[in-house]
Amino acid sequence: MRVIHAGFAANQITATIARAREIFRPIAYSSHYSSRAGALLQAEAIAITRPQRRVVIAGLAGNILEWYDFSVYGFFAESIGQNFFPSHSRTTSLMEAFAVFAAGFLMRPFGALVLGHLGDRKGREHALTLSVLAMAAPTFLIGLLPTYAQIGVAATVMMVVLRLVQGLSVGGEYTTSVVFMVEQSPSERRGMIGAFGTAGAFAGVMLGSAVGAAVAGLMPAAAMHQWGWRIPFLAGITIGFAGYALRRELRAGSIPPAVAPPPIGKVIKAHWAKILQVTGYKALDAVGFYLMFVYATTYLTEIVGLTHGHAMAINTLGMAAAIIALPFAGALSDRVGRKPLAVAAAIGVVLFAFPLFHLLWHPKLSVPLAGQIGFALIIAMFQGVSPAAAAEAFPAGVRCVGVALSHNLCMAILGGTAPMVATYLIARTHNEMAPPLYLICAAMVSLAIVLTMTETAKIPLAE
Repeated sequence: MRVIHAGFAANQITATIARAREIFRPIAYSSHYSSRAGALLQAEAIAITRPQRRVVIAGLAGNILEWYDFSVYGFFAESIGQNFFPSHSRTTSLMEAFAVFAAGFLMRPFGALVLGHLGDRKGREHALTLSVLAMAAPTFLIGLLPTYAQIGVAATVMMVVLRLVQGLSVGGEYTTSVVFMVEQSPSERRGMIGAFGTAGAFAGVMLGSAVGAAVAGLMPAAAMHQWGWRIPFLAGITIGFAGYALRRELRAGSIPPAVAPPPIGKVIKAHWAKILQVTGYKALDAVGFYLMFVYATTYLTEIVGLTHGHAMAINTLGMAAAIIALPFAGALSDRVGRKPLAVAAAIGVVLFAFPLFHLLWHPKLSVPLAGQIGFALIIAMFQGVSPAAAAEAFPAGVRCVGVALSHNLCMAILGGTAPMVATYLIARTHNEMAPPLYLICAAMVSLAIVLTMTETAKIPLAE
């Protein structure tokens, strides 16, 4: 089966590249940009001044810590399903574990409202400090939870409650940090600096993946499922202390906004159209990230048949490629605009999702790795643009709430549910290639919305 998939992929990629040349030609960059792209990215994406470095570190630190904590649940969903959602069917147990993963996302819009409003009212730094604490505590407690076999349904209930608290925290962390980074950046570098916020989220997930790979590689599978999965959760408390120390220093120098923001209800009433537009724009953000960097490990082990260690290693290297690509994509968007890169990335997903997914089935590990890196680079092109594009869509007084609400609505509806939807589609259709169809649909939604948006790369931030 895997050989057939891989052989088909080679032919499909060749044909797709030919089609891509014709489709991308109308939106290709001018020869001026093409000839200078490499030099531009080397000179501008890497050279960061000392004040800009402080902004990047402040935003990166919390995102790495928060997303490590939040993502380890997804990586150990199989073990968590067996210990907290036992069932005669492994698929049912896994779907229930992913349902609780999705439940955390349902709380994200509420966290977005609370922490976003706090960021607009008290200052970005206050909200960022609180969010780190609200993530570290429940993550540590998950590592201590007794299992269903020990205390019955109470274990399941406590797992759900702790995931909901995590969802509240993440709802305000990522968006508040990228708003902070974009606002503190020179106008000609908003895309690049903002992209480091996304890179921090990827780095946190990659750290969780790397820890997962180490745990899976250093102990027998039975031990990992029984108690080894707890190690990454317990380690979260030390990461939380480090994050709080970094953010507390940042908070000491913060200055509250001069003008108090309007009530949340008025923000939604006045900006509902823009909130919905940015929500739709982020469809590819949500499905791309959670399908290809959280669900991917489960797909590679449960469906393709790789070992847990190999799946974690492939996922970790794919995210490393994305982390490197994100600031370059953001820097390029500062020069050529947000829309050209977003359009190119969305079309790239539509064209290459099926061929790259076929590569995941090849028996030689380097080929699935190439497929995962291919996904990483295309998705990074889109997500490198997103932080600046979202922040530029709202005026300063409502920027935290606007960005947080639109981002987390999309993540709650499409992101958190992506692993569960992928699992359901495969079980329902008996087709292992169903997940890329879901990814393509998300890319088409984002593409349609991007085409309606105003180019904001060269426009000052609205006050």
